[in-house]
Amino acid sequence: MPELPDIEAYLVALRERVVGHVLEGIRIRSPFLLRSVEPPPSACLGRKVVALERLGKRIALGLEGELWLVLHLMIAGRLHWRKPLAGLPGKAGLAAFDFEHGSLTLTEAGSKRRASLYVVEGRAGLAEHDRGGVDPRSVSLEDFAAILQRENHTLKRALIDPRHFSGIGNAYSDEILHRARLSPLVWTSRLDTGALARLHAATQTVLGEWCDRMAAEAKKAFPEKVTAFRPDMAVHGRFGLPCPDCGAAIQRIVYASRETNYCAPCQTGGKLLADRALSTLLKQDWPRSIEEMEERRGG
Repeated sequence: MPELPDIEAYLVALRERVVGHVLEGIRIRSPFLLRSVEPPPSACLGRKVVALERLGKRIALGLEGELWLVLHLMIAGRLHWRKPLAGLPGKAGLAAFDFEHGSLTLTEAGSKRRASLYVVEGRAGLAEHDRGGVDPRSVSLEDFAAILQRENHTLKRALIDPRHFSGIGNAYSDEILHRARLSPLVWTSRLDTGALARLHAATQTVLGEWCDRMAAEAKKAFPEKVTAFRPDMAVHGRFGLPCPDCGAAIQRIVYASRETNYCAPCQTGGKLLADRALSTLLKQDWPRSIEEMEERRGG
């Protein structure tokens, strides 16, 4: 799912392409995409785009007359900039937003249709799509700590909760926790002041670095390869590969459709976190450290 740095990259690329230009047409191929009834999409035609905003992991295009198009790409939705009135590709093409000088197209890989489009009116309508999380790049340490410890959850869950922080998902939470040297399964109530300060600094540094990097790339070309798996990430999507800091193999926890990656020496004192799917099966036979796992492999 595109997260904060990815959405910011899309906004950088879209500002120079659509702000100040008139939306001439909307082509919606998938009946599952449009989730609102009033106002209809046709009400947006002939209006100039005057604003672009990020609402968590959503993109909001503001049009003249206080109308907004709110796009949520979900896991597999992606945006593309094509020539005017470009055709929609195969089964993946969901919609196109046509301007005189080009078309913004929306695709979604796979067979499940999760991406959504809403047409809303005014700031009140827009606010209904805001989950309430603060921008993690600018929140103060005091507020950051208060938000984290408002409820007692595992650290990974707290970071990706959109009611807490805006735009952090599975990928960048892994990167943040690695930078902060914290386990994804530590309880927020157990964080001392030092850990909270490290986590706050890591959150702002990691997101700042990736936002700057991806915005710079978006200024050169429209971001066509938005992915949660980047080869120069420290841990996310790197199961079995060496940690860039200590060289140990990156580990993972798999639960439902989500995978959490971490480095045991850097984040958990060398302890292997129990993968729920495997540890339920193996019970007491689950190794408790990298050393124990390596010994078993060698045997």
